[in-house]
Amino acid sequence: MKVQVDLQNQTQIFEVNKVARQAAGAALLRIGKTVLLATVARDPEPVSEDFLPLTVQYIEKQYAVGRIPGGYIKRETKPGDFETLTSRIIDRSLRPLFPKGYTYPTQITVLVLSADETTDLQTAALNAASAALYLSDIPVNYNVYGVRVGCCDGELKLNPSLEELENSTLDLYLAGHKDELLMIEMRSLPTSDNIGTLSLADSFIDLPQISQNMNEFSESRILEAINLGAKAIEEASAKYEAAFAPYKKADANIALRSEVHNQAVYEHIKNTYASEVAIAINQMAKSERASELNIIANKILASDIARIENWTSEEISNALDKYKRKVVREQIINEGLRADGRRLDEVRPISIETNILPCAHGSCLFTRGQTQALVVATLGGDNDAQLSEMLHKKGTVPERFMFNYNFPGFSVGEASMIKAPGRRELGHGNLAKRALYPSIDLASPYTIRLVSEILESNGSSSMASVCGGSLALRAAGINTVKLVAGVAMGLVFEGEKHAVLTDIMGLEDHDGDMDFKVAGTDEGITALQMDIKLGGIKEEVLKEALEQARLARIHILGLMQNADEQIVLNEDVLPKLELFSVDPSKIVDIIGQAGKTIKEIIEKWGVGIDLDRDKGEVKITGSDKSSVDGAKEHILEITQNSSSKGKPAPKFRADIHSFSIGERFKGVVKNKTAFGAFISLRDGMDGLLHISKIKGELKEGDSINVKIADIKNGKISLELCE
Repeated sequence: MKVQVDLQNQTQIFEVNKVARQAAGAALLRIGKTVLLATVARDPEPVSEDFLPLTVQYIEKQYAVGRIPGGYIKRETKPGDFETLTSRIIDRSLRPLFPKGYTYPTQITVLVLSADETTDLQTAALNAASAALYLSDIPVNYNVYGVRVGCCDGELKLNPSLEELENSTLDLYLAGHKDELLMIEMRSLPTSDNIGTLSLADSFIDLPQISQNMNEFSESRILEAINLGAKAIEEASAKYEAAFAPYKKADANIALRSEVHNQAVYEHIKNTYASEVAIAINQMAKSERASELNIIANKILASDIARIENWTSEEISNALDKYKRKVVREQIINEGLRADGRRLDEVRPISIETNILPCAHGSCLFTRGQTQALVVATLGGDNDAQLSEMLHKKGTVPERFMFNYNFPGFSVGEASMIKAPGRRELGHGNLAKRALYPSIDLASPYTIRLVSEILESNGSSSMASVCGGSLALRAAGINTVKLVAGVAMGLVFEGEKHAVLTDIMGLEDHDGDMDFKVAGTDEGITALQMDIKLGGIKEEVLKEALEQARLARIHILGLMQNADEQIVLNEDVLPKLELFSVDPSKIVDIIGQAGKTIKEIIEKWGVGIDLDRDKGEVKITGSDKSSVDGAKEHILEITQNSSSKGKPAPKFRADIHSFSIGERFKGVVKNKTAFGAFISLRDGMDGLLHISKIKGELKEGDSINVKIADIKNGKISLELCE
């Protein structure tokens, strides 16, 4: 059965009951030439734990664009970052729809079977997944719709094409149902006078020297864009519901677990341990709070009433957690009191140290309350860029700005091994990357990698990573346009009352109704992310949260500015770089036959060389200035002295003829390579002692007696003196 939905100049055709009919729900979505299959499956038995065991997988098939996977293994294996991040978007948008007490393992899978060059796969994937979930026998009776808002030439644009998005200054992704927003992701995109901006691939493109605009968005402009998207969501939700309602399966007979497993235990805690719970909640340290609550749970478990009533530790823990949540929320709503004693709009104490790692290019230790991030910056050349494949892109896409976020177990006091990054780590790293990217000069010649090591966590480690990352870039000598700070906001609703919390800690994140992360400069927002647990948020509350976040951001930026002014660069370890232009026709002479010349230059001076054949640009990076200068001088000699493609590379120094075969030297080992060692002779000239002629072990800096064995093509070959 085909169901057609026409929305915002786009025709979506859903095919129902055609494929994957043994799944709990399935929908085949066609938009133009793009085809996606979304399925929902659930286990018949619930889990014993008190949580929603939902897993979402968005998978791109390379055959969707007529491509065989690259690499040694010719099939899809580990998901790429785009797939993982899209899976997270779907999960965060659909998770609030499930009824409380639903604990059945549920799997949502979205397969991209065919992809054209115009369809936004992230919005299409969410809409397909939402349709499959709504059509299933799971008691979810709401349709979620995903929409993207761009800003092209200063005008807000609903669901821009991928081409339009590449020239947009805004990328705002919204998901919601009717008049309720459930999820928001936003980033600003920098622009220049003569080039477009990034695509969905997030690649950092090689650009010439250009002027740059960060394009921060004010809170009012963001609200305007959100309102545009919210109206589209309301319209789409109604159309989806009308189109799909006739085909929805009847709800399965599913038992929902009560929020409190044993009401008698809850009442006992409320009547007997209220004061002790209140004291435990208001302990300043996270570890102390957890320890106090564990003591209370063990005390109840060992009591006579627990033995008589056969209360289990699970029932006690569940009731204690629910009562603790009630106390936390009531304190916030009724007393304006937070567990650590702060005002609702107060930021935790902040300390900042820069370049605490002497051998790293740049580092920052950012501590906010009990959350601590050590962010380290490393600079590299073009060859250090991360290469990735995208369905919408031909070939590989280089990323010249990377942000890796690591969350080891010890940061929350857990005894666990450090493993490969999971979805949470990738998501937090991507958020920090989006926040910081607009501040980096598009003409930067470096490939930049930031790594955030979370050393301690009690709320908003991703925003600490943004703050630390902004300063780590400055500590590495990167001249960013502006400093960027981030803060996590929370929201608590109780009846008609609500409270917006600034700089939430872990307890408030766990027991609150919203997690709202906002990053930006003193002039506007560069990235934000919102997840709602209660089923939607109204514009007035969102406006209040944005304004409170702005004030917190200004406060944090002031402290960061003070730290920035005290940065002392690690000059000795910062890479040295030379970027210059030559006649493009001379690039072949720099490379040499089969790459021989450029390999010898790299080995001799220990540098990295990146060449742009079309522009004639040469980029040399190295660990010290003398090596970079030496390589540059030699390359310029090559380009000045060579007249045609077939001629040999010129001599290394103009005074090569002052050397003679048999001449002896007491030289110094300047550089070791895979094929030998370069020995310094005189007048800045080096000779090569081939590995076949080396006896024993040589180290850089060793003195050695050598003589000239041969002089050929401007190069000196050496042998050991007897």
